[in-house]
Amino acid sequence: MVRNYEEGGVQIKYQLINELRDRYSVQALCKELGISRSGFYAYLKRKNNKKDETAKQLILSLYKKYDGIYGYRQIQMHLYQDHQVLMNHKKVLRLMQEMGIRSRIRRKRRHMAESTVSYRVAENRLQRYFHANQPNQKWVTDVTQYRVGDKWLYLSAVKDLFNNEIVAYHTSLRNDNDLVIQTFLKAFEKHKDVTGLIVHSDQGFQYTSYAYHDMLPKVGAQISMSRRGNCHDNASMESFFSHLKTEALYPYDIRTMEEVQRRIEEFIHFYNNDRPQRKLNKLTPVQYRRQLAA
Repeated sequence: MVRNYEEGGVQIKYQLINELRDRYSVQALCKELGISRSGFYAYLKRKNNKKDETAKQLILSLYKKYDGIYGYRQIQMHLYQDHQVLMNHKKVLRLMQEMGIRSRIRRKRRHMAESTVSYRVAENRLQRYFHANQPNQKWVTDVTQYRVGDKWLYLSAVKDLFNNEIVAYHTSLRNDNDLVIQTFLKAFEKHKDVTGLIVHSDQGFQYTSYAYHDMLPKVGAQISMSRRGNCHDNASMESFFSHLKTEALYPYDIRTMEEVQRRIEEFIHFYNNDRPQRKLNKLTPVQYRRQLAA
């Protein structure tokens, strides 16, 4: 079989050796075809370099598309999500290092615990078990803020721990009970049957209010709360807010409330529909939910 290739070009011989080297020794194949081993390995190096250059261009295009906010793991998932390209995460890291690109380092913000008066407190039903077997089994919620000039925009959001999907959110210039109530009215409008649902929050004043504690039991939901001053009890929600700010807000020079609201709206849509997650088998939250339904 080998001798049928003797009259072929050098490139064809190199390709043949590459195809057969798992079954025969490279030395024997090179001798049979009358070419040097060094020539064959030089061919392999050129071939791999060409593949790497193609991969680098693809990685760079994704890096620029998402404004340099992602590291090698998220880039690896977007290679498949956006281009159906499977690539080992170590290779993605190596190529990014060769190009001298890396994700933007997240800015660390100090969170000062606010002094609030607790009216009604619930037990911690979640106990940091941020996993759910089906939709509407466990939700987490919280409020965050973003400053523009001398004003603050407050964002209340609810996330389903089954697929990390943001099921509802609401923004306001006022951090009050209505901010949270409106968020849940939107959530319950989309999800009619939430009997048995556990809703977990911190002990912020909105969540210890009578209005909040009267609202959830009426739809069959149970209230769960973090221990006071322990942010790790609601780490899943904190993680989402961190992604939102470091990917959609902090990198940009935002001058108006309208722009903040637009970026929040766009990011939540992107997060739910287009941002793959390792914990979801590299699917987006919506894809993961639809996979279950299918």
